Amino acid sequence: MKPSRLYAAIGFLSAAAIAFQLALMQILSITQWHHFAYMILSVALLGFGAAGTVLAMFRSYLMERFDRILPALMFFCAISMGGGIDLSQHPVARFDSYLLFAGAEHAGRLLLIYGIFFVPFFLAALAIGLTFTKDSRNIGVLYFWNLIGSGAGSLLALCLMWILPPRQIPAILALIPLISGLLTMPRKPGALLQTTALVSLLSVAVATIQPGELVLSEFKSLSRAMQLPAANTAMERNSPYGFLQVYSSPALRYAPGLSLTYPGNIPVRRAVFNNGDWVGPLLNWRRNEAAAMDFSTAALPYILDRPATALVLDMSTGASVVHALSHGIREITAVEPNPALISLLTEELAAEIGHLLRQPSLNVANTDPRAWLLTDRQAYDLIVLPTIDTFGGTAGLNAIQEHYLFTKEAFGDAWRRLTPRGVLCITCWMDYPPRHTLKMLATIVEMLADQGIDDPRSVIAAARSWGAITFAVKKTPYSLEEIERIRAFCLRLNFDPALLPGIQASERTFFNAMQDDLFFNTVDRLLSSQRKALYTAYDFHIEPATDDRPYFARFLRWQSLRNLSDHFGNRTVPFFEIGYLVVFLTLLQILPAGLLLMVIPLLSRRRTVHGRAKGRIFLYFSGIGMGYLLVEMAFIQRFGLYFGNSLQGAAAAISILLSASGLGSYASGRLKDRRIYWQTGALAGIIFLLLLGSIWLTPLLLKSIGLAPPFRLLLALLVLFPLGFLMGIPFPTGIRTLGEKCENEIPWAWGINGCFSVISTALATIVAIEAGFAAVMVCAALAYGCALAVLRRLTGQDPVTDSPPAPDAEA
Repeated sequence: MKPSRLYAAIGFLSAAAIAFQLALMQILSITQWHHFAYMILSVALLGFGAAGTVLAMFRSYLMERFDRILPALMFFCAISMGGGIDLSQHPVARFDSYLLFAGAEHAGRLLLIYGIFFVPFFLAALAIGLTFTKDSRNIGVLYFWNLIGSGAGSLLALCLMWILPPRQIPAILALIPLISGLLTMPRKPGALLQTTALVSLLSVAVATIQPGELVLSEFKSLSRAMQLPAANTAMERNSPYGFLQVYSSPALRYAPGLSLTYPGNIPVRRAVFNNGDWVGPLLNWRRNEAAAMDFSTAALPYILDRPATALVLDMSTGASVVHALSHGIREITAVEPNPALISLLTEELAAEIGHLLRQPSLNVANTDPRAWLLTDRQAYDLIVLPTIDTFGGTAGLNAIQEHYLFTKEAFGDAWRRLTPRGVLCITCWMDYPPRHTLKMLATIVEMLADQGIDDPRSVIAAARSWGAITFAVKKTPYSLEEIERIRAFCLRLNFDPALLPGIQASERTFFNAMQDDLFFNTVDRLLSSQRKALYTAYDFHIEPATDDRPYFARFLRWQSLRNLSDHFGNRTVPFFEIGYLVVFLTLLQILPAGLLLMVIPLLSRRRTVHGRAKGRIFLYFSGIGMGYLLVEMAFIQRFGLYFGNSLQGAAAAISILLSASGLGSYASGRLKDRRIYWQTGALAGIIFLLLLGSIWLTPLLLKSIGLAPPFRLLLALLVLFPLGFLMGIPFPTGIRTLGEKCENEIPWAWGINGCFSVISTALATIVAIEAGFAAVMVCAALAYGCALAVLRRLTGQDPVTDSPPAPDAEA
């Protein structure tokens, strides 16, 4: 086989594997939730570790049949990619993550789903690892094509998400390993391999022509909405920002927290969902369809004064914009990060919303809301933030999602954009036990303390209905006239003033009683000097989110589990925060599986190196494997804010990091002389850059977030390329060293690297939630430091031997 064909096949296969991962992230975010997509991908990546175990156990057998096994693996990878989604949607296999803690039935289905998504990654990794083992002396070039292909795959996935519906993408991607298999076919393939190629071609063709339907979890917002009479989805739009669907039903009404005194008819409207989750209703501003919103708590800021300018953050379908227009605001800026949604509202749905986005008083900015706050210099009389949580709660499903608009620093940015008469407004659905509302109030209070406002009660007002509460935070203290207006507003609409300067306890529950005093007792403590002690004593984590830990919906406190269990029962507790618990469940599943995969080769065959040498191999390859993925996860999380979308941030981080590492790997192949010094320098450089990044990365990104996208991409390249280049050196040089000293250990080292890479995906999220992003980068530096500590003894000064050392020899 010509080397050029092998290099191309490895590049194509690597591109397909990464693109398939990103496609799965979107598909599983549609059918399940973000955290479930993350969990499955973590387990799927375990295939790389399993591939190393298989290579270590059956190395001789596989090497003897290399020419036929390599293309066969690629053909079977194509089959599993093309048919995996359909299998996962079959009623026998279909799994609902929401029911994971409700009973044992879904445990078996979960394992089956694991197996379905494990297979394509395992086959791809086995093919790649096979080439690494076969030609370890040329590992620098092979690893280069592996990483370059992986980087290209992330960009390919983004492009396909703009063009094709999510359900069609896996079948298209399956064509790539099929092509790789054809490139590596020997001149005389034999009947069995030819049949395998034909079956692969036919299966991929069928999957491409007839892709299966995606079945949403019955607990997704769209699934529940489809149960309404005559419900249907009339329009669809796909993009990397999600799968948009326009939904309609004659029974659909939209009136969040509506007063029971509302005398009119609530209009029947269509609505938009993204990845099966509620986005917003389609209101026609010309027909005054926002009239019902004046009978909700969201009308609170409009009874204080008539704002001249307003900023609506995270516009969605424009309901808040319609509400602002109905009050005659002459200048409105609406920020929406999803370009596909803006396009939908501007074109196909323009007439339905009364050509809202073409109004001369409205300026629509297609960018991330937090990025706008950091770069905009205009002052506004009113800033409206999106509604927090959903009616009925989400069972902590968003616990591991970053919310950069709801951090203490973000509120400070919004505060600085207010005019002297300005008001910051946000609405939350009420939950019990109270979590979202309390964390929102804590964020407001801490932000005000940072701004030097010692008496938060003088500038905060809140109106509460039967199901929602709206906070209105003024730049200046409320006047007596404004206080009376709020009281009159609440009295007229049967709302209760939850917060108001000079409020009496009896006013808080006059119309809407609560089952106990927990909410208001906690509110009063948050407004006092006792709030720091409250953060520690309260059963849920209500301390404000920060830019370093932007997990607003994370409420679980491990030390409170026993107390919560006593109050609500063991079966109820997991539903307070399923998202975060699933991360730990993933880690608990992956950790023993990974250790088992690494230990099996040691038990199943004759030792080729002594124990201490094996320990050094383990420490070196586990260190660089864990370190690499921790870095990748840290930058994916940071770039989600920087590029305004988590998927685009992931694609940018992955493509730049892997491409730079590929070039580093290629360069490492030319380090013939004094290799140990280059390896040492590379590891030391990685550690230095990571420690530097833990201090300076976030401030740098926040200061440059206002740059045009091409300049942001350039800066990301400048930040990531040196680090990625150095990170591409340790693995191929380590493999080359093993090839010279103990070639039989290469598959085991490859498996160690893969297993610890997978463990890092869950570990990085846990560390980020508990300690922050900077801590993730410090942990990555420690992992690389572990590799550096054993490098010299691994490579030369303490040679790896083929037999156990004498008792008096140094190991």
